[in-house]
Amino acid sequence: MAPPPMEMCVGLDKGHKVTKLPPKEKPSHRKGHRSKRVKFVRDVIREVSGFSPYERRVMELLKVNKDKRALKFCKKRLGTHRRAKRKREEMISALQSMRKAQAAS
Repeated sequence: MAPPPMEMCVGLDKGHKVTKLPPKEKPSHRKGHRSKRVKFVRDVIREVSGFSPYERRVMELLKVNKDKRALKFCKKRLGTHRRAKRKREEMISALQSMRKAQAAS
């Protein structure tokens, strides 16, 4: 007796037909995702301890529009171009929030 027409032995759709199960989310896929708790703890630490000396120097450079020099300084301290760019953007946003807080008071 021949197999049913949908179960072919050869070709693109060969083999027994099964329903695919959705894949489970791997724990490794959420690596790097910052949780609420971690964000809260880091904000508290930043509020208590303030900025490090090199971060204060970067902010001074940004105040006098030396963006490229600030990037080069960050790169020397942090090691990579990507980390330096991220730190410079973080310092720019910190300066903006400080200015906004001063304007509000």
